Amino acid sequence: MLFLWYPNCTTCQKAKKFLDERGASYTARHIKEDNPTGEELRTWWKASGQPLKKFFNTSGMLYRELGLKDKLSTMGEEEQLALLASDGMLVKRPILVGDGFVLTGFRQKEWEDKL
Repeated sequence: MLFLWYPNCTTCQKAKKFLDERGASYTARHIKEDNPTGEELRTWWKASGQPLKKFFNTSGMLYRELGLKDKLSTMGEEEQLALLASDGMLVKRPILVGDGFVLTGFRQKEWEDKL
């Protein structure tokens, strides 16, 4: 599995602890230092079955600074993917990419069901 996280994020820390306590095998990737590419994001978004908006970190400072709450609805999918690929801090975290699933954010029950 691929685990994308931001080490300073407490939710990401909880998710990492959750994975470690269960002995899950994963590769950790720092979402700010190694931002997902547009192609990766497109693949994960399609595999997740969720709206693209769910991949945005709506509580982040950069999201608010850019006024994305009001702008996203007028942006096309390619523009949104390019924006997400431009800065890891815009991407909802953590992301867990496994065989046949993609999870955004950490909701323990959902993660338990997939593991």
